[in-house]
Amino acid sequence: MSPRELFSLRNYLGPDLTGRTISDARRIVSLSDILQHTCLSNRLGDLSGRSVLMAVSDQLISGLVMTEVDGVARRMLLCPPDLNADHLQSLMQDADIDAVVTDQPERWVSSDVKLIVPAGPPMRATVTTKTERATEWLMLTSGTSGVPKIVGHTLDALTGAIVADGAARNAAVWATFYDIRRYGGLQIFLRAIVGGGSMVLSGPGEALADHVARLQSRGVTHISGTPSHWRKLLMSGATSNFTPRYVRLSGEIADQAVLDGLRAAFPAASVGHAYASTEAGVGFAVNDGREGFPAGVIGSNHDGVEMKVVDGSLRVRSKRAAHAYVGRNAAALTDADGFVDTGDMVELRGDRYHFVGRRGGIINIGGLKVHPEEIEAIINRQPEVRMSRAKSRRSPITGGIVVADVILADDVDTGRSDEIRARILADCKASLAPHKVPAVIKFVTSLDITAAGKLARHDA
Repeated sequence: MSPRELFSLRNYLGPDLTGRTISDARRIVSLSDILQHTCLSNRLGDLSGRSVLMAVSDQLISGLVMTEVDGVARRMLLCPPDLNADHLQSLMQDADIDAVVTDQPERWVSSDVKLIVPAGPPMRATVTTKTERATEWLMLTSGTSGVPKIVGHTLDALTGAIVADGAARNAAVWATFYDIRRYGGLQIFLRAIVGGGSMVLSGPGEALADHVARLQSRGVTHISGTPSHWRKLLMSGATSNFTPRYVRLSGEIADQAVLDGLRAAFPAASVGHAYASTEAGVGFAVNDGREGFPAGVIGSNHDGVEMKVVDGSLRVRSKRAAHAYVGRNAAALTDADGFVDTGDMVELRGDRYHFVGRRGGIINIGGLKVHPEEIEAIINRQPEVRMSRAKSRRSPITGGIVVADVILADDVDTGRSDEIRARILADCKASLAPHKVPAVIKFVTSLDITAAGKLARHDA
């Protein structure tokens, strides 16, 4: 049976589910039990044909609810727990939400929603509900301070890269630092369900060291996260007893420093980075240990994915892409030729393209445009540096200057700060145009990471 013929995620569950589980810090659920159990108090049938908001705070229950609701509801909007409450009403109107699945039903009693279905730990199902339709999966974009956009996917598109990879990585135990209600995390959850593996989820507020210790105890073999996630792990010192065999980065630019750091931390693992976005879907993976990607990827059509570069921006046409933005004022998702303009800027250097930053993330320095990620890549390659963030600061003379916040490794002698600062500055001067060189380099103990796992960026 082809993916296009599979109405729902539950159709992937079988026939052999022996030993496969989904777990978090509190419970372990056998996948074989999902087919006989429900998280929806035997009320799944009430959601038939509805447009459902999934507002469940618990990741594990969220994953189980997804497998139930898909194929029953008309559409399903995944609500990450960090969503700004002020945006919720507008998003619900845009998605025509007429039902809510939630583990906090009391919050919705006074709302205008027609149907509220409580969600909780699995219980024995007494009613069998058949799949009736291909549910539209709705996700929210990240990285914006305004109301996020709603992106519509089919299950066929969401699982396109998983199916293209071929047979399941048997006995793989997956984990991710992402939340599974965002695109990156959902891809890993689907890889476990569709690809024949198990899944270990993070717990809310769980300390990083405790999380990693649990991943090791549960036998995690395959794990993904953003470069910022991985830098935090490398800085934590919690990698010594963790031995995954498959390590992947996505969501941000993977510079050479973080790739080399992961290679040193996990010498027996396959370390690589993948390109994907909520709109464009999964594009490609790079497994040669180098930052950027081969120029030959552009223009090729592999597994239904084709790419081009227009005015420095990567564009993707793919069977894995979303089919539309959803909402009253939704713009077109693709250009006239069917390509998604990702807004990710790339630059050809020799036989390899390098990511230089987001089009919307450019900072203005004296009237000149600067990608902060380009500066950070230079700073991060210093052996004493673990993480950095470049930003602009207003200047009465030039209008703006570059300042850089830098985290040093724990074992670095603070008495060497001036030496290290001078070396960072010298490397920046040798590698960057003058207006990109930081005027101020400040050593800090931490940098903010957004709920989506990306480096938080604030202009001063």
